[in-house]
Amino acid sequence: MEEQPEKSPKKPIHSYIRYSATGFQMLATIGIFTFAGYKIDEYRGSEKLIFTALLGLIGVIASLYQVVRQLNSKK
Repeated sequence: MEEQPEKSPKKPIHSYIRYSATGFQMLATIGIFTFAGYKIDEYRGSEKLIFTALLGLIGVIASLYQVVRQLNSKK
């Protein structure tokens, strides 16, 4: 009888896809928060982009929270 070659696990490819999707999700979250802050500053006519910076920072914190939550739940 012929021996069948061992199948290589698809786990590493799955991990790459999962982590790259997480990166795109972080980028989208930060981008949406920053864009909302920019629009608020534009509406108010502010010279200093306070809301852009503040909501951008909140977006970074929210995206990091999402990543930590995803990594802890999908072990």
